[in-house]
Amino acid sequence: MSDWQNVHATAISVGGIGLVFVGPSGSGKSSLAFDCLCEAKMLGLEARLISDDQLLVHADRDGIKGRAPDTIRGFLELRYAGIVQLPAVDEAMLHAVATLVPPDEKQRLPRENEVFQLTERIALPLLRIPAWSRNPLSLALALLKSRASFDV
Repeated sequence: MSDWQNVHATAISVGGIGLVFVGPSGSGKSSLAFDCLCEAKMLGLEARLISDDQLLVHADRDGIKGRAPDTIRGFLELRYAGIVQLPAVDEAMLHAVATLVPPDEKQRLPRENEVFQLTERIALPLLRIPAWSRNPLSLALALLKSRASFDV
């Protein structure tokens, strides 16, 4: 497992689509992931936590994969509420990175084909989710579908 790299991120798998949430500590990564998991459940989609706060990532010929360190598998911290245990997957493919856009952001449109560099060698498409979004998972899936190379 020496080629797995630990990055500061939270990740979920929804219907086989791996979403990675990035941002500084306290920016809402875990809450956004939890909101997406709840939305997936309401939509009847299969959804599982991959990892919270620490994500081990690895690229091979099959694609980019993510998993949790053994000590935190299945646990997610909801700031001010506590740590909850959630259904988790041992390992999943990762397809995109999502980040929360603060309410005061002035730039309305992202750069075309924007990517996020998870590690020196691993980059994924970047999705910008407004902090005020009521349906963050639906928005993320719509953004992914709008990319010609990705079929949701």
